[in-house]
Amino acid sequence: MASETGDNGNNTRQLVITFFPMAIAVLSLITSIYNGYLNSQYVDIIQSRLPRSEYMRTCRDTIDAYFQVKYRAGVVVRAAAAGETAAGSRDMIEAGNAVAKFGALATYLANLRDEDVRAQYTELYWKLEKFVALAPAPARQEERDKLIAEADEVFYVLNTDCITSAKSHT
Repeated sequence: MASETGDNGNNTRQLVITFFPMAIAVLSLITSIYNGYLNSQYVDIIQSRLPRSEYMRTCRDTIDAYFQVKYRAGVVVRAAAAGETAAGSRDMIEAGNAVAKFGALATYLANLRDEDVRAQYTELYWKLEKFVALAPAPARQEERDKLIAEADEVFYVLNTDCITSAKSHT
């Protein structure tokens, strides 16, 4: 009888030695599969948020560019009022560059939207370009004021649309 118990103990020990590493391997495999699943979920989350953050960044840059146009044109207007030659000045070039930057950003945003929004961005770009072109002419203050008021109205609508669109890109 003593030998039977010893054999059972030996058999149990052999079974444990055989199956314990297999159990660890199966648990490792299950952990690895679950980790792969979590990584794939994380990548999906990052990829779904990337367009939203890019769109928001472009909205922010477009807002900055719009106000740079207004500021740079204001510098030209003040220089022209002071009697400085502004048409070929560095300030006029910077104002033109600000319009070009706004146009580039606006085109990017417009390409992500429908035809109506595209038309509004184009209209706003042309208004800003004309506004800057009129900046060195002190006698055309009334026309500039009307033009920038119209541009501000269009900008407000487009800015609201930009934020709404960015929030929906989730």
